[in-house]
Amino acid sequence: MAHGAPWGNRDSPKLAHGAPWGNRNSPKLAHGAPAEMKIREIRAFGLHGRTPEGGWSNELRPEDCVHTIIAVLTDEGVVGWGSVFTSEALVAASLSLLEPLYRGENALEPERVSEKLHQNTFWQGRGGAVTHTISGIDLALWDLLGKACGQPVGRLLGGSYRDRVRPYASLLMREPERMADELLPVKAQGFRAFKIGWGPFGKKSAAVDEAIVRAARDAIGAESLLMVDAGASDAFWPQNYKWALRTAEMLAEYHVAWFEEPLLPDALEDYVALRGASKVPIAGGEVLTRRQSFQPWLEKGAFDIVQPDVTKCGGLSEQRRISWMARDHGVRFIPHGWNTAVGLASDLQMASAFADTNLVEYLTGSPFIDELAIGGWRLDAEGMLGIPEKPGLGMEIDLDALAKFSGRDVSGLG
Repeated sequence: MAHGAPWGNRDSPKLAHGAPWGNRNSPKLAHGAPAEMKIREIRAFGLHGRTPEGGWSNELRPEDCVHTIIAVLTDEGVVGWGSVFTSEALVAASLSLLEPLYRGENALEPERVSEKLHQNTFWQGRGGAVTHTISGIDLALWDLLGKACGQPVGRLLGGSYRDRVRPYASLLMREPERMADELLPVKAQGFRAFKIGWGPFGKKSAAVDEAIVRAARDAIGAESLLMVDAGASDAFWPQNYKWALRTAEMLAEYHVAWFEEPLLPDALEDYVALRGASKVPIAGGEVLTRRQSFQPWLEKGAFDIVQPDVTKCGGLSEQRRISWMARDHGVRFIPHGWNTAVGLASDLQMASAFADTNLVEYLTGSPFIDELAIGGWRLDAEGMLGIPEKPGLGMEIDLDALAKFSGRDVSGLG
């Protein structure tokens, strides 16, 4: 910038006398930004006490933990935030395994550090709790890189196609007579796009399935987007390809924007056949991790819309590669976002950086979304969410809320 201003915008955190992070002996990038920021410690904060229902056959209880917040602490005193779609016990065990690999590493090199963690833990199992934990670390490192550069992560990922994006309210299905009561209060909040999923869908009868969808469409009106998530990754999913095809035909009559997880998560050939036969776009991929797992699904044409979850697919470093791969195969990238405020912040940054990502998932009724970020989230008059422009992921954790939901000491994180 002109006149020797530090690299970054006015919101860039600084030390005394206007100097950016780093001591006088730290190597610097252009205009004084630090070239290195070492990882000192990584702490995990499992969220529980108000865990929302998941619609699973083995239903979640409020005290269950399925999401864990990651804090990466650095030698410069700066903290980066990540999120992991895995219980705290598994994340803690994974961090113990990974610590010799990440301690002392440069926190400003997320892709290299994350790949180092992947490459050195293949023999511990690919795609499970270790990969999920690396996802959270990777997110936190991107957050740190953005803060050090004074830039939002979306700009570091390539630019800004938009400054706001439409969130779709993600809700569980209920019995048909209860759907209006579920949807109307959310519509009153300003949402104009809705996804309903799981619950009784696909588990009773075709008549009940259609009655649920009809009730939802009647409640939100013809002008709103409606998506349907079968939730076929639930335990012992009872349906098959023929059910999915018949259901897709029914959904087309209600102008459903996409049909999500309509088949068992490993039924690749059935997904390919269904996509070819269905009038409704087919979505999936939330259970897959790392780009290598997505490659055959994209190459064989299994999806119209691919939905990697940044809190388990490998973080932003993997998600952005998956997104570009999808684009090269004519598939839209719409991130899966049934996680936390940190995951939502990351999805907003990705929506900024990818031209056709015009929707993000918003898990309604979850305190881990609504209360974990300072200032919360607000829709504008057109039902859109602004994409944060502050450095990093653009949000800061409410430490009081984190302490309440995790029961952990949060000292040293402010």
